[in-house]
Amino acid sequence: MSSEHAHSHLPRPGPPPGRAARRLSLALLIPAALLTLAAMVLLWPDDTPTARQADGPTRVLGTVVAVDSVPCPPPAADEELPAGAPTDCGTVAVDLTEGVGAGQRVSTDVPSGPGAIRVQPGDEVALLYLEESPERQYSIIDHQRSTQLWLLGAVFALAVLAFGRWRGLSALAGLGVTFAILLMFIVPAILDGRSPLLVAIVGAAAIMLTVLYLTHGFSMTTTIAVAGTLASLTITAALSAIATAAAHLSGIADETSNYLSVTQGEVNMRGLLLAGIVIGSLGVLDDVTVTQSATVAELARANPGYGFRRLYSAATRVGRAHIASVINTIVLAYAGASLPLMLLFAADSATPVGELLTSELIAQELVRSAVGTIGLIAAVPITTALAALLAARHGSEADAGQVVPVPVLPTPAAGQDDPSTGQATTAARQEVAATSTPHGPASSPIDGGPPATATGQPSTPAPGSRPETDDPWMAFVDRHRHTGP
Repeated sequence: MSSEHAHSHLPRPGPPPGRAARRLSLALLIPAALLTLAAMVLLWPDDTPTARQADGPTRVLGTVVAVDSVPCPPPAADEELPAGAPTDCGTVAVDLTEGVGAGQRVSTDVPSGPGAIRVQPGDEVALLYLEESPERQYSIIDHQRSTQLWLLGAVFALAVLAFGRWRGLSALAGLGVTFAILLMFIVPAILDGRSPLLVAIVGAAAIMLTVLYLTHGFSMTTTIAVAGTLASLTITAALSAIATAAAHLSGIADETSNYLSVTQGEVNMRGLLLAGIVIGSLGVLDDVTVTQSATVAELARANPGYGFRRLYSAATRVGRAHIASVINTIVLAYAGASLPLMLLFAADSATPVGELLTSELIAQELVRSAVGTIGLIAAVPITTALAALLAARHGSEADAGQVVPVPVLPTPAAGQDDPSTGQATTAARQEVAATSTPHGPASSPIDGGPPATATGQPSTPAPGSRPETDDPWMAFVDRHRHTGP
């Protein structure tokens, strides 16, 4: 029998795994994108709110020219110095650069009071124009920070591009998309009276579908991360709705939310709280899901023999370590943002701890962090199971569809092994031993290189021979062990 005839009875290769992965990615991406787009069209605000001129003093800009600071006069003998009373008095000369009176030099008081800024010549400041004030018509309220912030943003962008290169550029583009969806869809739709939770879910889905594929590329790894993120976001939204209703949270816990509820009465404040939980969770969810999906892909590539159970177990161990560090990160982020509040509670020893923790403000943050963490924990098994299932399936399909070249052995001569015993000839066994390592065949299904000889050097195929595919010598040994030459 010729080698060509022997090869004609072997199975033909199936479609490449990459093509199957692309089909599966499109099967998930296209319906999700169409559903998200349709929801955005339905929820798009009818009237986009525009910024309006605030009532009250006019804001102007200027540059400090001189500061004449003197100690404030002491209080009278029968008076006590109130807490937070200014200690420095005097005047500040400011050249106005923009706004009412631009081009003039004015004199105003040194800023004083709680949170007052300190100024020196050369500082760019913002002032309020008090038209009806009988004494000083201008009052310094803050520093100008636009130049410093633009500079910091440029340094940030350069650092991302220098390290990430094209991937960094795509990450910056994704950041731009995120801000565009937040400012052009989510915020206006909520102000227009749409359901904050529904708007947040649709907006988060739009951000995720755009940013993940833009940043990480169109691949099976990204598709699995998208599916895991969608499932985890759904769980997070459901848990947040249940938790806020059970804890009787109104969403009005501080001065900002209280002011918003008064000035924008049509906004559902509890729904706004739910929307904040969903959007806040998205930033960490995509990190966890992408990491788990990529971990499974690398494990499957490094260990092609791993099935679903081994891939899932190994990647889950990585996910546990990741979740432990992420939980610590979330707690530290909340603690850093709430340090003044923590100090206030620590100083207020008269209020019991239980009463502090169950107040609206603290309970809201506890619910936010707990629900977000549960959603992160759910993302690990969901994403890992999806990735392991698809990796194991594609690996088995590739093994079933590969072409296995079987060399035809010569008829054994007299004195050699009997073909009726079902064993390979001595020459064939020596050939197998010379082209195999102690742990199995030297050819690797990962890199697809040629089999190595006993000395560890790759062998060179004979001219005109067919290229060998994954594990050809294992197939050869198994075939001749059972059927003989």
